[in-house]
Amino acid sequence: MAPTPEPPVPRIGHDLVDVPRFQGLVEARPERYEARVFTPGEWAHAASRPDRWAALAGRFAAKEAAFKVLGTGWGQGVAWTDVEVVGGGRSAPSLKLSGEAERVAMRMGLTLCLSISHTDALASAVVYGYPA
Repeated sequence: MAPTPEPPVPRIGHDLVDVPRFQGLVEARPERYEARVFTPGEWAHAASRPDRWAALAGRFAAKEAAFKVLGTGWGQGVAWTDVEVVGGGRSAPSLKLSGEAERVAMRMGLTLCLSISHTDALASAVVYGYPA
């Protein structure tokens, strides 16, 4: 008889971003962030907001927090754009996983949910991974 697989274990990830420092990093190398870190939808959402840099920093924090839940960091085959923050503003933000991030979450048996908060100075995100 095969052993019973272990049930998925809930996981939590958190990240905190200094908004002015983040803005400086992106402005110094915009092509890097545009091509590797954010999806076109994330850029468009941020561009529509008066608090553009805080919104982008919050999305960056959300990606970092999701990587912590998945246990991958931003490596191990998981691309930054494999984790996309959708919604926000007038609707609750959520995570859309694709590629390796989606495969890892499925292997772990987890569904991820997201909370983002920010001020002009700090952006914070918490991702909770719970058994699907």
